[in-house]
Amino acid sequence: MLSLLNERSREIFRLLVNAYCQSGEPIGSRTVAEHMGLSLSPATIRNVMSQLEDLGLLYSPHPSAGRLPTDAGLRLFIDGLLEIGTLAPDDRQSLETQCDPIGKSLPSLLHESMGTLSALSRCASLVLAPKCESTLRHIEFIALDPGRALVILVTTDGIVENRIIEIPLGTPLSALVQATNFINMRLANRLLPEILETVRNELQNCRNEIDTLVQTIVETGLGIWAGDLESGQLIIRGQSQLLKEVEEGEGLEKLQYLFEELETQGNLMKLLDACCQAEGIQIFIGSANSLFNHTGCSMVVAPYRNRRHQIVGAIGVIGPTHINYARIIPMVDYTSQLLSRSLG
Repeated sequence: MLSLLNERSREIFRLLVNAYCQSGEPIGSRTVAEHMGLSLSPATIRNVMSQLEDLGLLYSPHPSAGRLPTDAGLRLFIDGLLEIGTLAPDDRQSLETQCDPIGKSLPSLLHESMGTLSALSRCASLVLAPKCESTLRHIEFIALDPGRALVILVTTDGIVENRIIEIPLGTPLSALVQATNFINMRLANRLLPEILETVRNELQNCRNEIDTLVQTIVETGLGIWAGDLESGQLIIRGQSQLLKEVEEGEGLEKLQYLFEELETQGNLMKLLDACCQAEGIQIFIGSANSLFNHTGCSMVVAPYRNRRHQIVGAIGVIGPTHINYARIIPMVDYTSQLLSRSLG
C-alpha cells in the first residue's frame, strides 16, 4: 500500500497521523498545512486527504469534521512511516529503578515494573507472569506470628518467591526445620511439578515415620504453588488511566466492553501466549484483533526471557488507538529488556 503513495501523500499522511496521536481528535487540512510549513494550500491538502480516504487509510467521523486514520491506516503508519523516538533519560531511570531485582520477589518485581510503565505511558499495563518452569534450589519455612509461617522458594534461575501460609497454632520450630529438610533432600534440581509428585508419593509411604504436623506443613507449603503450574498468571494494572482518555457516552461504553473482556482474561491470555511465540515488539490495533474490535484500543507488548534466553512471559500496555507509539514502543521494549536482565 505504501508504494501507492507519492512523497507528498506520504508526508501529509505521516503528519496527519502524528497530529492525531498527539490530540486524539480529527485533523483538518489547515492543521496539516501548519505542520508542513510548505506552500501547499489547504485545498491541495484536502484533495490528497480525499485520495487517502479512497485508499481506506483515513475516514471522516462527521461530514464537516477532519480526518482520522483507520485501523489499517495506523498499521501502515507504524510499519512504514513511524519514526521511533529515544527513551527520555528520566523515563529510563524510573524503569531501571523499579526493574532492579535486588531484594524483591518476582511478584514484587513485576508489580513495580507494571506500575511504573502504566504511570509513564498513561495506559493500563499488563504482564503475563512466567510459568513455573524453573528447577528449584532451596525451600525454607520460617516462623512468623502464631499460626503463620513464611515459605521462601529459590529457583536455580535466582528467582525468589515468598508466600505466607497458615500453620497449626503451637507449631514448634523443630517441625518447620524438619519440613524444610524433608523437601530439600528431595529437590535434586527438579521442576516443581516433579517435586510435588515425588513429595506426595513419599508422604504416603512415610506416614508412620513423619510427624503429622510436618506432613501438614509440607503439603501446605508446596500446595500454594500448584495452582500456578498449568499457565502463567495474568496481571493487569492501571485501568483507571484509560478512563482519563475518554468522555461520557460512546467512549465509556467501549471501555466497559474492554474491561469485561479483560475480566474473563481468556482471549487476552491466548493473545499473550501468541506473543510469547514471536520475537520482539507486537502491536495490536483496534479491529485487527477481536479483543479490541469494539473498543478503540491498541496493545503494545513485548516478551521477556529467563537466564537461558527462553521466552517466559510478556509485558505491555493497553491504551487508546491514538497513544504516542513513538514513545511507548521503546518504553515497552526497554522494560522487557530490563525484566530479562533481572531474571538472568
